[in-house]
Amino acid sequence: QVHLIESGGGLVQAGGSLRLSCAISEPIGTSRAIGWFRQGPGKDRQFVSAISWRGGTTHYADSVQGRFTISRDNDKNTVYLQMNSLKPEDTAVYLCAAGDSRTYYTTDAYYRPRTYLYWGPGTQVTVSS
Repeated sequence: QVHLIESGGGLVQAGGSLRLSCAISEPIGTSRAIGWFRQGPGKDRQFVSAISWRGGTTHYADSVQGRFTISRDNDKNTVYLQMNSLKPEDTAVYLCAAGDSRTYYTTDAYYRPRTYLYWGPGTQVTVSS
């Protein structure tokens, strides 16, 4: 069983920054594509960003392109989401999700929640205006 735990959320003013972390609990050496999604109150789960299991490919939603950066440290089994120039509309619960082990996906697949097998509980990000 793979467990994911997000951290780093909080309250920040518009224009500020946060760095989210997604810690993956499984033996070092097993790598998975990781996606970040967000869900606001009464809204559907929305794709934010994703990174391939080796880290060579990244994907971003248009709404965060140029402001958010995803990265991973496979030695630490942790994926990061650096969020800059935050806006009130970025307010949501942010969840990370893991795909199958050592699997590459098509571009479209990274964007789909059903691609991912394991999900963390989420961390709240609130951006005040």
